[in-house]
Amino acid sequence: MQRWSSFHKTPVAMETFITFKSNDPLISRYVHYYYLDLKPNNIVTEFECFPHYNNTLSLYRSHHYTPDGEIVYQENGTPCQIFTPVREKVLTVKQTGKVHRIVIVFHAMGIQQFYREPDFGVLNNSYNFFSTDELTDLFDGNDTDTLTHQLDTFLKSRYIAYENPLPEKAISEIFSNYEDFSVELLAEKLSVSRRHLNRVFKKNIGVSVKKFHEIVVFRKTMERKLFIRPEESFTSLAYQFNFSDQAHLNKTFDNFTKKSPTTFFKKGILLGSQDTFWHRIR
Repeated sequence: MQRWSSFHKTPVAMETFITFKSNDPLISRYVHYYYLDLKPNNIVTEFECFPHYNNTLSLYRSHHYTPDGEIVYQENGTPCQIFTPVREKVLTVKQTGKVHRIVIVFHAMGIQQFYREPDFGVLNNSYNFFSTDELTDLFDGNDTDTLTHQLDTFLKSRYIAYENPLPEKAISEIFSNYEDFSVELLAEKLSVSRRHLNRVFKKNIGVSVKKFHEIVVFRKTMERKLFIRPEESFTSLAYQFNFSDQAHLNKTFDNFTKKSPTTFFKKGILLGSQDTFWHRIR
């Protein structure tokens, strides 16, 4: 595994990846972090992104999103806005040509405080989350202090408090008890049927309660290995997160990454100072 600082110029000339946090207490409740991705000399970059309980809104300065998922630079083109919901499969991202991208990483159900439009079952690249004038301002420079202020301001102007107690309580319970969890007990605690809980959860999150819990456990094992105990064995990691054994841990990583834990961490690149951890294909 490679570790990069919050500002890094990669072996490919002039690539920059910077993570930065909101300065607004209200926005910080719903936005995990922002990042700036610059590849002015890019020809083709392809990488794998892995399941996460957060979701993202990617803003590309001058790009076209093709039907097969390729993001292609267009000289004097228009911005491309892509919302990626919680997902359970590996997402392969292919960027062709120059890249100037700003990304908002929302906490689960965070985006609903600012937008009601997203369909949480599919990737959305057909909605204008930000106006043309706002995007012009955002792409005018690369100073992260300025970007932080702009993003905070633009999001806050859209803020309308959103409450949906059932999925919100379910998410809170999952994060509080992810090491010892069952959907049946959660439904009983929330006084609803398992079927109703799953239906509401999938509509508002994009995956079932069981799958969301599995993603949380997967990401929590990642966080421990990356940030807390890098030297910890996978056997110990399995024990810490209440897997039945290391084989169970291996199966979970295979389901979400198509790789063993050893290969997954060895090949991964930690970008910035948060939890963006990708495999670069080329």
